[in-house]
Amino acid sequence: MKHLGLILRIIAAVILLQTLFFKFTGAPESIYIFSQLGVEPYGRWFSGLAELAAGILLLISRTQLLGALAAVSIMLGAILSHLLILGIVVQDDGGTLFTLALVVLLSSLSVIYLNRHQLTIAGLKGIIKC
Repeated sequence: MKHLGLILRIIAAVILLQTLFFKFTGAPESIYIFSQLGVEPYGRWFSGLAELAAGILLLISRTQLLGALAAVSIMLGAILSHLLILGIVVQDDGGTLFTLALVVLLSSLSVIYLNRHQLTIAGLKGIIKC
C-alpha cells in the first residue's frame, strides 16, 4: 500500500506540475480556457499557483494529505468548469484536459483514503505545523 500511495501521489503531482508551463507562459489554450471562464489572466495565474502548491505538497510525505485535499478542490473546480461552461472537449483536445482532471481527482481521492487515519483536526494541525 505504501508504494501504491507513492505512485498515486507522483501521478497527480506530475499532471499538476506539467500544466504550469502552459498557465505561466500564457499558452493560447490556457488563455482561451480562462477567457471562456471570464477570469483571464488572474484566474489562470491563481490556478497555476494553487496547482504548484498542491503538486509540491503531494510530493512531500508529511504534507501529502494536505496536497491531496488541495488537489481535490482544484480538480472539482476544473471538472465543473468543463461540465458547465467549457465542454469535455476544449479546442479539439479530444477531452485530454478533462481526462487529466479526472485522473488527478481519482488519484488524490485515493491518497486521502489511504491516509484517512490522519483526517482529524489534530492530525491536520500536525500536518500544517510542519
